[in-house]
Amino acid sequence: MRKKLPIGIQTFREIREENHYYVDKTGFALRLITEGKHYFLSRPRRFGKSLFLDTLAEFFEGNEPLFRGLYCHSRWDWSITYPVIRLNLGLRQLQSPGELCRHLNQQLLVNRQQLAVEAEDDLPAEYLRKLITAAHARYGQRVVVLVDEYDKPILDNLAEPERARAMRDQLRDVYSVLKGSDAHLRFVFLTGVSKFSKVSLFSGLNNLKDITIDPRYSALCGYTEQDLDTVFAEELDGLDRATVRRWYNGYNWTGEAVYNPFDVLLLFDTRQFNPYWFETGTPTFLIELLARRQFYTPTLSHLVTSMELLSCFDVDDISCEALLWQTGYLTIQQVEEILPGHRAYTLNYPNREVEWCLNSHLLWAYGINQSDAVQHTLRLPKLLREANLTGLEYHFKSLFASIPYNWYTQNDMARFEGYYASVFYSHLAALGLDLQPEDVTHQGRIDLSLRFEDQIYLFEFKLAERFPGVSPLQQILERGYREKFAAEGLPVHCIGILFSEQARNVIEWEHLSILP
Repeated sequence: MRKKLPIGIQTFREIREENHYYVDKTGFALRLITEGKHYFLSRPRRFGKSLFLDTLAEFFEGNEPLFRGLYCHSRWDWSITYPVIRLNLGLRQLQSPGELCRHLNQQLLVNRQQLAVEAEDDLPAEYLRKLITAAHARYGQRVVVLVDEYDKPILDNLAEPERARAMRDQLRDVYSVLKGSDAHLRFVFLTGVSKFSKVSLFSGLNNLKDITIDPRYSALCGYTEQDLDTVFAEELDGLDRATVRRWYNGYNWTGEAVYNPFDVLLLFDTRQFNPYWFETGTPTFLIELLARRQFYTPTLSHLVTSMELLSCFDVDDISCEALLWQTGYLTIQQVEEILPGHRAYTLNYPNREVEWCLNSHLLWAYGINQSDAVQHTLRLPKLLREANLTGLEYHFKSLFASIPYNWYTQNDMARFEGYYASVFYSHLAALGLDLQPEDVTHQGRIDLSLRFEDQIYLFEFKLAERFPGVSPLQQILERGYREKFAAEGLPVHCIGILFSEQARNVIEWEHLSILP
């Protein structure tokens, strides 16, 4: 029997009482509660963090009827209840430390009234300390503190570093209270999008256990394959399972991969594949940062980094890798232990939605007009399908020619060696094509390989000003790049492209098709 789709609902009680679908996460909750005390979890937006916190609140408040039929019901003593303090910093955008102070005090007042205790102060940190102490004294049970979107006041102000630092410092004072109040606390759980360094934000709360990449909790937020096949089995009728997987699955935190729940629920509702998650929050700051730092976009599909760099996130020190990963635009594809205690993390797009939308937005940031990009994208599949290599040459020349002259005068991007290859790659990636940048062969690395409808395209790029007289096509042929694909019996189209910083376009295009 079909149930209601809980689209946008973050209240556990409403989901349970109003007959909505619910994916049982209480096993995770029970394990966290019984095995530890102070936790931190980073997940991208729209992944169910708020719902999980609300579930924890109902759990500790002993609302047993809501949990009937769920994993935890027979495994928990419902006769014991705990006072719960809840803070949500994601309710609205705060633009000054003063606004943040008032917002925190207002939420603390609501908690004080609900707990029916006496505690108040002008400073949020001291207010929280008094509230925790008073609640413990009144109820005779230690206090549960749940903080949702702990980092949003900082993230909303990253474009204004001084203001963001002021927000961070005020929040650090508040969070440090949690360590000083440890004797009064039963359980602490903080969630957010980013993972700020302990030195900058949690210097006073260094006892938090970070479960962000703990494989046991990789599926704490999001839907697994099994969830779709069991809980949502009736909703899958009429949908191609492989397409659903390619569009929305693939987020991984070193354990089981998950689907974005927001995407899945809207897909079941509309029965159409669209970038629902991406469209709810265009990553303007991220796109601008990547463009400003002249990020080489072909590396997006195989970015190798360390956890130290992925965790390096602060107002004054934001790595592109950390921002892409923590916001959900890249996910962990592979973990390799280089030496004991030293691991290499390979990042990749989680799915079709992110690959398409992220590269589309990067194209616009790299100078391609949005309307021109769409028109070129619509024409590209036909050229590839027909293996019209001369048509492809004119296509890409037209793409680069569409970049306005004044864009170059206002940006030094064209001086970035990988600029032209980045635009070329992102244009193809915006279609979700089967691309492999820096494809390894026994003779070297092909700059870019593309598989499209039983055809293989090999691209080699060079910048004329750096490699005068060099033939990219000749390099493909001399190094035998095509030999890697010979056994497949498919047509291989070898294309050498010479870009010019001075001409700001393709100045030489050589191609050769080798048929099986």
